[in-house]
Amino acid sequence: MKEINIDATNAIIGRLASYVAKQALLGATINIYNCEKAIITGNPTLVREKYYYRIFKTGQPKRGPFISRMPDRFVRRMIRGMLEHKSERGKNAFKRIMCYMGTPADKKLTSVGKKADELPKLNYQTIGQLCTSIGGRV
Repeated sequence: MKEINIDATNAIIGRLASYVAKQALLGATINIYNCEKAIITGNPTLVREKYYYRIFKTGQPKRGPFISRMPDRFVRRMIRGMLEHKSERGKNAFKRIMCYMGTPADKKLTSVGKKADELPKLNYQTIGQLCTSIGGRV
């Protein structure tokens, strides 16, 4: 099995998540670093309101839905949405995906897809900013 180390800095999270999900289903072990610097596109106010509503206004606090406010867990949960996590194959693929905040010194990192700097007129915010605005600590 091969191991893929990905730098999520300025990467659009949807494109990153679809690539990671496919590679995990093919059997690769994937480590994603700098999750707090990944980018979620859309109007920042509307995105914040959507997640705020999901966390605080729906359901009951002790029964869920449980959405983590830590950037690394937030990204891993988004990737889980692109896997069939209830099947055995999807469970095994999800176990091979790990997300981290920050960068280790000794790893060589690759980037995936287009960066937000390459796309003109794009409304976005980082995952770290989103998690901070809904009550997390980065």
